[in-house]
Amino acid sequence: MKKILYLTILLLISTLSVSAQVRGLVMDTGGEPLIGVNVYWEGTTVGVATDAAGQFSLPRLNATNRLVFSSVSFNNDTVVVSAPYDFLNVVLNEVIELSEVSVIQKKPGVLKARTSVFQTEKITGDELCKAACCNLSESFETNPSVDVAYSDAATGAKQIRLLGLSGAYVQMLTENIPSLRGISSAYGLGFIPGPWMESIQVSKGTSSVINGYEAITGQINVEYKKPQTSEIVAANVFASDAGRVEANANASVLLNDKLSTGVLLHFSDELRDNDHNGDDFLDMPKIRQMNAINRWYYTNGNYTSQVFLRGLSEKRTGGQIEGPYKIGIETQRYEFFTKNGYVFNHAKGTSLGFILSGSWHEQDAKYGNKAYDGVQGNIYANLIFQTNFTDAHKLSAGASFNMDDYNEKLVIPNVSYDPIKKREYVPGAFAEYTFNWDDKFIALAGLRGDYNSFYNRFLITPRLHLKYNVSDYVHLRASVGKGYRSPNVWAENNFLLASNRQVSYEENLKMEEAWNYGLSVQTYIPMFGRELSLSGEWYYTDFAQQVVTDMDADAHAVSFYNLNGGRSYASNLQFEANMEIVRGLTATLAHRMTDVKSTYRDGSLREKPLTNRYKSLFTASYQTPLKKWQFDFTTQLNGGGRLPDADADNPLWEKEFNPYVVLNAQITKYFKTWSVYLGSENLTGFVQNNPIVDVANPFGSDFDATVIWGPTHGRKIYVGFRWALDRE
Repeated sequence: MKKILYLTILLLISTLSVSAQVRGLVMDTGGEPLIGVNVYWEGTTVGVATDAAGQFSLPRLNATNRLVFSSVSFNNDTVVVSAPYDFLNVVLNEVIELSEVSVIQKKPGVLKARTSVFQTEKITGDELCKAACCNLSESFETNPSVDVAYSDAATGAKQIRLLGLSGAYVQMLTENIPSLRGISSAYGLGFIPGPWMESIQVSKGTSSVINGYEAITGQINVEYKKPQTSEIVAANVFASDAGRVEANANASVLLNDKLSTGVLLHFSDELRDNDHNGDDFLDMPKIRQMNAINRWYYTNGNYTSQVFLRGLSEKRTGGQIEGPYKIGIETQRYEFFTKNGYVFNHAKGTSLGFILSGSWHEQDAKYGNKAYDGVQGNIYANLIFQTNFTDAHKLSAGASFNMDDYNEKLVIPNVSYDPIKKREYVPGAFAEYTFNWDDKFIALAGLRGDYNSFYNRFLITPRLHLKYNVSDYVHLRASVGKGYRSPNVWAENNFLLASNRQVSYEENLKMEEAWNYGLSVQTYIPMFGRELSLSGEWYYTDFAQQVVTDMDADAHAVSFYNLNGGRSYASNLQFEANMEIVRGLTATLAHRMTDVKSTYRDGSLREKPLTNRYKSLFTASYQTPLKKWQFDFTTQLNGGGRLPDADADNPLWEKEFNPYVVLNAQITKYFKTWSVYLGSENLTGFVQNNPIVDVANPFGSDFDATVIWGPTHGRKIYVGFRWALDRE
């Protein structure tokens, strides 16, 4: 009892469960989990394939204790299972012939979960290296599901779009901890350097209730490099003809067999004033950022513990090059988390975990003669208990707590605003039950209840996910669930101050709530010794309550008000094909259709402005034998859409924007421990004409940087260098 009490008080995270069955994790020599490895008992047909996390579970057999691990790209291995119940950590080596690596089948950069009940894909570090992935906002160039668009043409603020809706409806996680919320949401996509990321997991639709109620259209989770599995030391240096320079480094030390530590360092700067259209406004703001992480990992038997510390300082400057209109945004951000976990019973997979995290975010921003100063503090805790009653029945349950404290000040000429103070406490509890019938049918039902102190409201969040394997080659999924979010108008939209639209919002804005429904089918077709993967999916988000952003009622204003009685929805239909066409050449072809509409205050149901009606994506990646060269190419066809209504008496923009194409390409040369890469973004140099309305009069009523739908910068050429000393 003393040990249990002690572990409950400690700062912990949930650890991987193990069960009465033989379970384990399969990795490559770099510590990357391997998906689709065949695991079976020798001399039998009893087996499974590893899931998106590289994990497997299968029942013990009395007939044999020899477990075979088989994969096309890796040497087979056989493990003798001697204990009654085991959790195995298996490392497979790549196929070796004549002392040289012979790549039989190129490992995919995006791994789609075959065994998970969730519609999830994992973007690996290999995929992130296919483009100029300077930060999280540039990590989805080759992904058909996630879009990243500029929020305006002056500040460089970016937002994610998933299932046709903005990132406000996506729950952003780092290491499965909610992050990039509130004030950090506007510019936070640039806070996570690309070389720091081990992987990104994208889950569509309402996800697990374990992480809270905020996932309406999905979850995006970023995993940083871990000291126990990452390189001993690694470096990345990047420079572009636009004047951006960047340096990243990470190092890790295994102090002993129980304790390891690592550091991640980042510095970037913009050295040039870019104004290719000659409007005296910077095409993109100049951003100087310093960023550092230190983390510790400890394991001792059934107990694991992690401590994570981070500090960030960023300064971005924009606006006129010669004129008086200047933009200056300074950000200081500090984070910590601690995760600990203990496995009580390996046979039942019974474990207890606890997460404690905190952040402090401070932003001082000047937009011409306007100013926004905001501070947000956050404390988050999550206690998770897991157990397996039998091989088919699993339970996860626990309790969580979240606190957000906002303190915001606005300075706008001729307008008086009182300081905004908001403190929101959200205690909650959850339970999630999983039924697994021989991996053929899986049902996951989750329910959580939370009390929001600011809105004085008790929230019920039900979610259900189903998966059925028609055969080994056809998988069906369905999901339904509810999600909520608290609107924070200025914290999430202070970039609007870079325009002269008047901003107004209703008193007592309500919590947003929506139902999300999803259907998907995945098929795997053997062809010419390889596999063609085809998928189709449809997601529908239906809002019961939403804060409507109205840019149409007045061309010189933007209004935020509650959806009262009308419809608001987003429909998203997507098809995708993936295949290794010939040895070393992989390709993805995808097409997505989006329909997003809201009911406005005047009762009209209208298409959401500045939203692409469709998107097509084609990517191709070729890697020569022995991985000496790699060639990557991406084509994006972005469909047209509606623009906000212009002033009827003095229309300064069109009613719609047309489709446009963006091309990216990169060449990488690999050496033993290092590589160099050369690439280009936006090869054709397509840019939106006059992205800032009435740019010559930044203090006039027509000045508007929010009518943004396309690229603001032309062709970029970049070069980079990567070096790593891998751990044996």
